[in-house]
Amino acid sequence: MNADRIALRGIRAYGKHGAYAGERDHPQPLEIDVELELDLSAARASDALQDTLDYAALHATIVALVRDRSFALLERLGDEILSAVMRDARVRAASVTIAKPALLDGATPLVTVRSTRD
Repeated sequence: MNADRIALRGIRAYGKHGAYAGERDHPQPLEIDVELELDLSAARASDALQDTLDYAALHATIVALVRDRSFALLERLGDEILSAVMRDARVRAASVTIAKPALLDGATPLVTVRSTRD
């Protein structure tokens, strides 16, 4: 089985996430990278969108999740994004990295979570 990948880098989404006082009062920017492992052999042969994962739809799902949900921890948000990604049975493994660039002066915290299908 092939170990092909689809990645979305630099997704900019705004949401109310954070553990500290005031962090969830107003939307703040998050930068998200998603990498998926799946078999793309059908799409390579057919050149048809239905044979691959629609990354525009994935992008919209992630942006909506960040905007519409609120969590104290990036780890929890990452898990929600992973759950949404893994609903597509074609995805064998996924990783989500979330950066919070506006949080610390001079540093950007990142959290990466991963999931694989059993």
